[in-house]
Amino acid sequence: MHDRSRLSGKKFEEYNVHQENDIRYTMQLCRWVLKPIGMWHLIYGHPSQSERLISIALIVTCFSALCFVLIPAGLYTLFREKNINIKVKLFGPVGFCLTSTIKYCYLGARAAAFGKCIRHVEDDWRVIRHQDHREMMLKNALMGRRLTTLCVLFLYTGGLSYHTIMPLSSRRKINENYTIRLHTYPGYDIFFDPGASPAYEIVFCIHCLFALITYNVTTAACSLAAIFVTHACGQIQILMTLLDDLVDGKWSNGMTVKNRLKVIARHHVRLLRFSNNVEEVLREICLMEIVASTLIICLLEYYCLTEWKNSDAVAILTYFILLISFTFNILIFCYIGELLVEQYSKIGLAVYGINWYNLSGNKALGLTLIIAMSHYPPKLTAGKIVDLSINTFGAVLKTSVVYLNLLRTVTE
Repeated sequence: MHDRSRLSGKKFEEYNVHQENDIRYTMQLCRWVLKPIGMWHLIYGHPSQSERLISIALIVTCFSALCFVLIPAGLYTLFREKNINIKVKLFGPVGFCLTSTIKYCYLGARAAAFGKCIRHVEDDWRVIRHQDHREMMLKNALMGRRLTTLCVLFLYTGGLSYHTIMPLSSRRKINENYTIRLHTYPGYDIFFDPGASPAYEIVFCIHCLFALITYNVTTAACSLAAIFVTHACGQIQILMTLLDDLVDGKWSNGMTVKNRLKVIARHHVRLLRFSNNVEEVLREICLMEIVASTLIICLLEYYCLTEWKNSDAVAILTYFILLISFTFNILIFCYIGELLVEQYSKIGLAVYGINWYNLSGNKALGLTLIIAMSHYPPKLTAGKIVDLSINTFGAVLKTSVVYLNLLRTVTE
């Protein structure tokens, strides 16, 4: 489906005098998350020379930190570690590092597609005419901000605890004069002594930087999905107000029924195109979230049970917070997928609920296509394999428990 919402050489008529503040309010948290990892100007487009150089420097730094952790830890986990219990304990963090690196590369590779969706959101803010429509959009933008904030709070609380408190509390005292200082990710001993100063402090700081990068990448994906879907929900609510005004025309400034119906059709088609673009750009990230969350939640459950046997209160608390964080993260994706389908399904009821029988001639026939389309709402999918919904969230939790039982059978 081709996007003709931006006609070449023709700009939208701008009606919203608060458009700059509204756009800033909608995209603010997403911009804060994407800028530190160098992706904002790549996605948003048209950066200045200095902004381009800063973005390149940030991307190189972030990718170097990801490789600094992934390559040694991955090789150590796969080839050098022989103890099955330790190997399983490393699979979770190394797997998360791998998926975060892939998502980071994907954000860069699909930057133009993400930027297209962001510009669509901005155009919608510019063309709104009525204050009640603006309030609807602001209400949905607030929902997107809240989902992003919750994602940040959960991920950073659990993630920074794992990368700071656990390494500092897991020092092993060999004798009175020698203590082994352990890192979150192993594998550096073939290059240098990771426990000696200042190597230990340098590696520790890079691991903390790595944690900030990975959680920014995860939060960025969640924030973009939340902003796009909540924006689509706001447009659906505006469409239903336009439908309510179709017959009476109280708010249409003297427009005929034919013109009001034309506005509704254009709005609906534009909304469908935007939803399809969002699904297309998010499907790979959603697939990665589904697969990674299922496995990581399973491993975190296993870690909690293992540390419970070891009576390690710090590790139990850290792993439990991480378990809640990753569970809530996949819940956000499933919830916004459910929300999108639910809002689209209301369009058909809204069409039938108006006084369509008072329309003259065959004008009511134009509404049948809208009703028919409401039976096939756009959906967020994980790689076009699984629809994101609350049922999918339940399936993820059930699958993680099944894998947990299998893992306990193998390791015990």
